[in-house]
Amino acid sequence: MILHGYWRSSAAYRVRIALNLKGVDWTHREVSLVRDGGEHREPSFAQLNPQMLVPVLESGSSVLTQSMAIIEYLEEVLPDPPLLPDDVTERAQVRALAMSVACDVHPLNNLRVLQYLAGEFKIDSRRRSRWYAHWVTEGMRAFEASLARRPHHSDFCHGDNPTLADVCLVPQIYNARRFEVDLAPFPLIRQVEANCLRLSAFIDAQPENQPDAK
Repeated sequence: MILHGYWRSSAAYRVRIALNLKGVDWTHREVSLVRDGGEHREPSFAQLNPQMLVPVLESGSSVLTQSMAIIEYLEEVLPDPPLLPDDVTERAQVRALAMSVACDVHPLNNLRVLQYLAGEFKIDSRRRSRWYAHWVTEGMRAFEASLARRPHHSDFCHGDNPTLADVCLVPQIYNARRFEVDLAPFPLIRQVEANCLRLSAFIDAQPENQPDAK
């Protein structure tokens, strides 16, 4: 499998974690989001993904886009180890946690949004950081409350092994730290992150460990 991504892309980071957890031998293809105005905007990449977004996964003759769809694909073709519980209700709960990050927090704070705030509305870096911190904090507050409602203590977001929820949470926390968001109010989230970062699948997926890291 070939993963087209960028070292700091949260969505690509998610897929790297999932590929590693599944034990896939995959190849990295850099798509810089900043070099020469962004390589994701080049016609050659648009042929792979008309949205001009990373990640893109090539699996055989198939070209897959959207990180959550890619991870669900991996779950279906490589079911062991599972990223979703067996119980249908628990599966929905894990998906809800994952989507609270991937659908509600991340889209408000990704690079193209921050660039648009700067370019179109002339919002300076200090106020862009306030925008970022507000939406991340709102999302993490709800995520922390959801973790607190778990019926039993566990090392991860759900149970004793990483799930789709952990795969989405860890990249978002990485970005929160990068933008100096205060995570002190979220001890359960920080503990889950610490447990994840003891695993090689998460360590090897970290942005600084990618070949295109700057």
